[in-house]
Amino acid sequence: MKVPAVKPYFWVVKLLTTAMGEAVSDYLVNDVNKYLAVVVGFVLFALAITWQFRTPTYRTWPYWSAVAMVAVFGTMCADVMHIVIGLPYTVSATFYAVCLIVTFVTWYRSEGTLDIHSIVTRRREVFYWLAVIFTFAMGTALGDLLATTLHLGYLGSAFVFTGLIFVPFIAWRLGVNPVLTFWVAYILTRPIGASFADYFGMPKAISGMGLGHGTTSIVTLILVVASFIYMSRSGIDQPETGAPAGPHAQPQYRQREYGQPEYGQPQYGQPGYGQPQPAQPQYGQPQYADPRYGQPQYADPRYGGPQYGDPRQGEPQYGQPHNHPGQGQQPQYGDPRYPDPRQQGDPRYPDQWYGNQR
Repeated sequence: MKVPAVKPYFWVVKLLTTAMGEAVSDYLVNDVNKYLAVVVGFVLFALAITWQFRTPTYRTWPYWSAVAMVAVFGTMCADVMHIVIGLPYTVSATFYAVCLIVTFVTWYRSEGTLDIHSIVTRRREVFYWLAVIFTFAMGTALGDLLATTLHLGYLGSAFVFTGLIFVPFIAWRLGVNPVLTFWVAYILTRPIGASFADYFGMPKAISGMGLGHGTTSIVTLILVVASFIYMSRSGIDQPETGAPAGPHAQPQYRQREYGQPEYGQPQYGQPGYGQPQPAQPQYGQPQYADPRYGQPQYADPRYGGPQYGDPRQGEPQYGQPHNHPGQGQQPQYGDPRYPDPRQQGDPRYPDQWYGNQR
């Protein structure tokens, strides 16, 4: 699996990365150069997502670095539509909402599930990261829409979305589909983090605290990196081993995608490869051995059993004279178990056969 366990720390780190992405993007776009910022943001995003895709299993740094760069680049995508192109936030929010819906519909029609615990194939991973990108972009636009267009201010917008995120949490506790409630909560975390970052970084004249985007960026970056270090060293973010949530969470764990021995078929070179399975006797296993290979209970007398010439078989030894019965000759009878028929008076063996003269 390519995603971490979904526990309380997951949502905390997700909020920190969204706030950091908003602050860094605003600093690069507003205080440095908006065109250069978009190019740098895209390059860093491409490097991070490539790192994540090239990693066969979940690892803290590749995954969360990709999330952090999606936070930065997703913010830029939303800001470019408003600042550069001049589109209102209602249009940009609607556009990214449509992109997200199309991604979910295509993903579900293709794979039969939207459960992140089923991210075990490359195609599902592509769908997952497309959904993540569009949730960040749409969340950014929604936060700015409430703060500026609807005049709630950045702090007011943050409180509204913080209250809304309790809706999927309560629904999940009441037994509503966990996949649905997860994605609703995932979408809402973006405007929460972005709105708080804007509140701290924006000037007081536009409902901010006035700390500046640079200061907010440094503080959030330190918190994000510290959280990455803690997760990588503690291992609390390792994927859960339980069954995927939801009735459509297929395929189950223990499929053979990505060659993971803990979820898949035994791979070449793994100790599990070649273990005896029911009705599959292995070479060299005595309990399943082929009788043709040296097993005495099934032995052919020519292979591993009594040798040629063994008196029990009545065959002459190699190199010994073959005294075939004939004129004036007598066969060899050395085995007490096979007495000389001449001594038994066997009518089948008249004296003439042996050259005796009465």
